[in-house]
Amino acid sequence: MDIALAGLVCVILAVISKKLSLPSVPSYILAGLVLGSGGLGILRADEVSNAIAEAGVIMLLFYIGVNLNPKEISEKREMIFHSGLYDFLINFSVIYIISVLAGFSHVQAFLVASALYISSSAIVLQSLIENRKLIYRESEIVIWIMVFEDIVIAILIVLNNPESSDLFLFMVKVLVFTAITYMLSSYMPRLLGSLFQREDEIPALFAFTVALLGIAFEEFFHIPAGYSAIMLGLMLSGIKKLREIILPFKDVFLVLFFFFFGISVKLSTDGLILGIALAAVAAAGKITSGLITGRYLLKSWLSGLEIGLDTVARGEFSIFLIFAFGIGSEISAVTTAVIITSIAGAFMSKNSERIKSLAFRMAERVSRTR
Repeated sequence: MDIALAGLVCVILAVISKKLSLPSVPSYILAGLVLGSGGLGILRADEVSNAIAEAGVIMLLFYIGVNLNPKEISEKREMIFHSGLYDFLINFSVIYIISVLAGFSHVQAFLVASALYISSSAIVLQSLIENRKLIYRESEIVIWIMVFEDIVIAILIVLNNPESSDLFLFMVKVLVFTAITYMLSSYMPRLLGSLFQREDEIPALFAFTVALLGIAFEEFFHIPAGYSAIMLGLMLSGIKKLREIILPFKDVFLVLFFFFFGISVKLSTDGLILGIALAAVAAAGKITSGLITGRYLLKSWLSGLEIGLDTVARGEFSIFLIFAFGIGSEISAVTTAVIITSIAGAFMSKNSERIKSLAFRMAERVSRTR
């Protein structure tokens, strides 16, 4: 009954969000907060909802892996690296420093920085499409930043894994698993290509099962499930039809993940205050890194401002990482920051032309007064 009610609420919220051109991610989380243990107490998380939430995360990360084509990354590695470098250096560092100053330990600060450094690919790309920006030259840079971040996600999952007490053995297992899946990425698409040409339920069943193998790798080999899911997706990334097959699974399970995450969260006053501060820092960091990236790659501060405004929103990965490894005030702070930046980011992207025009006029006034 709880799952049916959750699905109905999310459908209504999705329709409303689309009509108002708002990001749907914060609405799912807010609905969970209102209906969950921290709000009205109508719904509660249980083993079934937790399993669905975990499946939603795994589907998301598997989908990320499917979109990381090793050949394309190799061919365009220089552009990807330069697009994502300033984004990483500025945003991760600033959020880490602010988190330490706020009283978090270095381990906690690293987790918060990992969570809030990454933009929401879903919100960012949706905004580019809805606002008809894909023809902009800045949009190509934005897409490469998303690719760079997707690659870094896998590394951050490993580095934030709290069970890696025997670090040497843990890293050996991760490196061996990475090498095997990377090598198989050249052979598996050819080997399984005919399977995905079938018109029955077998391709969908196979894709769903492979994605969930990430959980099995964590249980039996202690390799983080999220990292395993990304690498398994990368292994099959050469199968084009796989994206179409896995997308509905990802969309449905991920929506329920956000909703049930909201149900399980109890926001603290300290977490809310810190979350608001982190949201401001996170937005400022993206705009700053965007300005530098645009100036370096496109020789234009205004192009850089466009890049920054388009990448402010945080979302799915931020929630996943804090859901997997966070506790207490960390969860409150990151959840608050995600809700604020996802809404503010969608607004900034939609109104980027007005914001750029205002910034240009202000810069002109400053130059005239000198």
